[in-house]
Amino acid sequence: MAIEKKYSSDKKICHVKFLLPKEINKNFNEISVVGDFNNWDPHKNKMTHTQADGSACLELDLESGKEYHFKYLCDNEVWLIEPDADKQILTHYGDSQNSVLVI
Repeated sequence: MAIEKKYSSDKKICHVKFLLPKEINKNFNEISVVGDFNNWDPHKNKMTHTQADGSACLELDLESGKEYHFKYLCDNEVWLIEPDADKQILTHYGDSQNSVLVI
């Protein structure tokens, strides 16, 4: 799992690339990145499986100066956190964690 960040020249926007390796990607038919940036909608921001190495990828432009909570949703039933996120935080339910991007 990996996250790559690249800021615009004026630092107002950050281009974020989410990557899930083949070892995870091959176990699921559909993976979405859901979070604050899309109102936790699993139908938005679906990862593609087009990487040459078999990994799944999604690229988003996010506004700088914010923290975004997110998770991966696999086949609409399995939630995964991103170990390479800037931090993890306990959800308001208190029973699991969200990954957090600091942009």
